Amino acid sequence: MGFDAGTLLRITTMALRYRWRMGLAVAATALAAAAQIVIPQLIGTAVDGAHGVLAGTQADVAQTREALLYTAGLLLATSLFRGLCTLIQNYQGEAVGHLIGYELRLAYYGKLQRLSFSYHDHVHTGDLMTRGILDIEGTRMWVSTGVLRAVLLTVLLGGGAWMLARIDLQLTLVALSFVPLVGLGATAVRLKLRTLWYALQEELGVLTRVMEENLGGIRVVRAFASQVFEMARYDIISNRALDILHRRISVFVAGTTSMTFVYFLAMALVLWVGGERVLAGRITLGELAAFLTFITILQMPVRQIAWMVNSVARASTCGTRLFEIIDLEPEIRDRPGAVALHDVRGTVRFENVSFAYADAGGELPVLHGVSFEVHPGQTLGIVGPPGSGKSTIAHLLPRYYDVSGGRITLDGRDIRDLKLESLRRVVCVVQQDPFLFTAAIANNVAYGDPWADRSSIRGATQAAQLHNYVAQLPEGYETLVGERGVSLSGGQRQRLAIARAVVPQSRVIVFDDSTASVDAATEQRIREGLREVTGTRATIIIAHRLSSLMHADEILFLENGCILERGTHAELLATGGRYAALHALQSLASDADLAAVSVRADQR
Repeated sequence: MGFDAGTLLRITTMALRYRWRMGLAVAATALAAAAQIVIPQLIGTAVDGAHGVLAGTQADVAQTREALLYTAGLLLATSLFRGLCTLIQNYQGEAVGHLIGYELRLAYYGKLQRLSFSYHDHVHTGDLMTRGILDIEGTRMWVSTGVLRAVLLTVLLGGGAWMLARIDLQLTLVALSFVPLVGLGATAVRLKLRTLWYALQEELGVLTRVMEENLGGIRVVRAFASQVFEMARYDIISNRALDILHRRISVFVAGTTSMTFVYFLAMALVLWVGGERVLAGRITLGELAAFLTFITILQMPVRQIAWMVNSVARASTCGTRLFEIIDLEPEIRDRPGAVALHDVRGTVRFENVSFAYADAGGELPVLHGVSFEVHPGQTLGIVGPPGSGKSTIAHLLPRYYDVSGGRITLDGRDIRDLKLESLRRVVCVVQQDPFLFTAAIANNVAYGDPWADRSSIRGATQAAQLHNYVAQLPEGYETLVGERGVSLSGGQRQRLAIARAVVPQSRVIVFDDSTASVDAATEQRIREGLREVTGTRATIIIAHRLSSLMHADEILFLENGCILERGTHAELLATGGRYAALHALQSLASDADLAAVSVRADQR
């Protein structure tokens, strides 16, 4: 990845939006550099005065001493002024950097909230976390380590060269001869550091991904005693990152060392050439002292050139990776002229809908010509083998993805002409594997409507057959749910997700195999509890277990993305097709389970 000046310009433009802070930082930097340029002149004047006294060329020793004290006072005042300006420079530079970091953090996180499911399908969470932490940090530091340091070096080198050139142009060229050599060396270092930094960011992203996966599946790791394997895998990636760090340090140290050597070589040349000029009477001893003092002052800025080059490399790399995400346009977004939903009845209609997931090798067809309609108060059941497209229907209705063919309407309006926010407030999907936040049970239930009162929360949990369990907990609804709901069983998590879907006034509810972890008796009670809640809403139930949807007004049997059979439970049984065969198979399994329970009871 080459140098990206546009990225650095974009970060700098962000910094310039904070005008007074940035202006104060730049002014303080320039004044601090100017103060540093004055210091060699004051020291040169003092040396000439002291040399005159020691050589006996000045009769008024007292007057000379007074002049030296005056010069010392000026030197102290200049140093204090320089320190104050440096303080302002550092404070305002860091302040602007943190403001940029704050702005980027909000923009990055906000974009992640808006990016479509299709993007998140192909990007790992660990990579996104690395960009949101390390890359933002590398980008925000550009102000203090790049912009302000460039101002400091420009004023210091430009002003110092002008000051010294008035004394002796040739000696000035000797004194500053190391600058182009350092510039060339810094350029070479920049290219190497930028490449290595990008490689390091990639490895750290992999490292974060491995750690995130391990912590998310820590129970599986412990269950299979795979700690040694996981440590070995983590160690391999850590060693790769460590190797890149060692190479970066080697490049950085080698560059800094070579530039420092060139600096000391230039100082030796100034001492030699300048000494010859002092002996020849062309310059004074104080003027030579001013040259040497100025070069001494340049020692740290010379080293900072390498740091600034590293900052250029880091900010360019981090900013590019960060803006790649921020500049993305979500695949699913509001169309121009999209309208918000008002007074929704909740009639859902699929009209010859086809869909294919975008894949690395092209497109993966999932649905073909699917059509159905669900009115408020009606229930539609969808069943079929794995991979038949059942969950895809659940994802298309709230427009997580856009259809490839046909259209989906809500109250007669194409959902692509509706505002996403209002659509997803009307359509609620209960997933098979619900995600729970590390928060109180009440907060998890009320996530879709944070202002819901406690009676609404309790009513939702009662309908989902979860209230009795919560009431037995020592802290009740204030009980903290562990990370990803680890403190709850699978069935309890699903019931909590059902309760969460009930709280908002959604007009369409889709249950995507949301009772798979619940026993048949509890599922029956949930269905009875939800009857009043879903009585005026359009309901779609996707399930593998036929007992979950046999009460539906219409049942679709999907296979290979097509509707193979449709009808009520009784009608489908009467046709003797795939649905009837599946019902017979599940009934046989249930009878076998009951027989096994009876045998165990008799043996006791």
